[in-house]
Amino acid sequence: MKNIFEVEDLHVRYGRFEAVKGVSFTLGEGEILGIVGESGSGKSTIAKTLIGLEKPSGGRIVRSGASVQMIFQDAVGSLNPRMTVRQALDEALKHARRAKGTPPSRRMPSDLLALVGLSDAVLDQYPREMSGGQCQRISVARALACDPQALIADEPVSALDVSVQARVLNLLRDLRRELGLSILLIAHDLAVVKNVCDRICVMERGLFVDSGDAESVFEHPKSDYTKRLLEVVPDVSRALAERQAK
Repeated sequence: MKNIFEVEDLHVRYGRFEAVKGVSFTLGEGEILGIVGESGSGKSTIAKTLIGLEKPSGGRIVRSGASVQMIFQDAVGSLNPRMTVRQALDEALKHARRAKGTPPSRRMPSDLLALVGLSDAVLDQYPREMSGGQCQRISVARALACDPQALIADEPVSALDVSVQARVLNLLRDLRRELGLSILLIAHDLAVVKNVCDRICVMERGLFVDSGDAESVFEHPKSDYTKRLLEVVPDVSRALAERQAK
C-alpha cells in the first residue's frame, strides 16, 4: 500500500511546551486512520502540522505529493456567512481550476452536493439557515472541489448531536469507498472512530499510548488511558451501527 503521509518522530513545541513528543505513523492510500485523545493531547497539532499551519520542531514528514484538504471542527464558522452555498462552492471550484490548471472532475456546485447527500434546494441558502450537520456536509463538499486524494478531518462531528454524528461519519466512510480517499480522522473519544477507522492511535499528553488496527485497540487495549476512554464509549457507536443496519 502506498502511503499518503509518513511521519517519523514528530515533535512540535510552543516555546518550552512540547505539544507533540515524538510520534510516528503512516496514512495509507484508501485508509481511514483515527487519532483519538482528550483536549490538549496534541492530536489537532498533528493535523495542523501535516497541512503546514504549524511547523515541526523535530522529526520528519514525508508526503507523497497527493492533494490534501482539511475539514474543520466548526463547520458554521468555517463558512463565509455572507456567501450562499452556491457562491461558496463556486469559489472553491474556481480556486481548484486555478491551482490545477485543468477543470476539476466536479464542475458544478450541484455535483459536489450530490457527493455529500444534499439536494440543490440548499444552493441559495446561507450557513445561518442550515443545521450544523448540513453545514458540515457543505464543508466536506467544498473540500472535495479540488479532487483531493486525502482529507484531514479535525473533530468534524464534536459539535453535532449523536444521530447527526453517525450520519456524517457514514458519509466519510462512503466517500472513502466511492472516491478512494484516505482520511485522517481526529476525535476526542473512541466512540466516534469505533466503526469507521481501519487503524487507531490513542494519544495522551503528546504521545501515542496505544495503536493498532481498530479491533485490537478495542478488544486488547494496552494502556490504562485507553481503558478509561473505552469506559465512556456507548452512544455514537450504537447509533452508527443502527444506521448501518437500515
